[in-house]
Amino acid sequence: MSAPAAFPDKDTTATKLSSFGIADQAFVKLLMENPEQDENLLEGLYRHLGLAAEARLLNTLKLEKLGQWLGNEAPARLQMPLMEAARSSQHPAYQAFKAGLTKSGGLQRAFPKA
Repeated sequence: MSAPAAFPDKDTTATKLSSFGIADQAFVKLLMENPEQDENLLEGLYRHLGLAAEARLLNTLKLEKLGQWLGNEAPARLQMPLMEAARSSQHPAYQAFKAGLTKSGGLQRAFPKA
């Protein structure tokens, strides 16, 4: 297995997730298409959630929307790591992201009950 590509780094990915305009969504979709970029995407997500948790003002609606969008757009291979990221802290920033992921139903689509 090859090492992850050096670009984008976690700070670039976190910035894209933070601003999350149309161009940023296209950037994230492009990252999700390439399995070799999964680690970079997840590191950027952890960085974004960490920065949101440290912020003076917490925008839970924006984090919930991000979780819902990622849950709807991410391929099945990313659904479990996304949920693990959401469950990695009890901070309200992580909980808002988790609420969006749960609303998207992405984990249920990736792993349907028999």
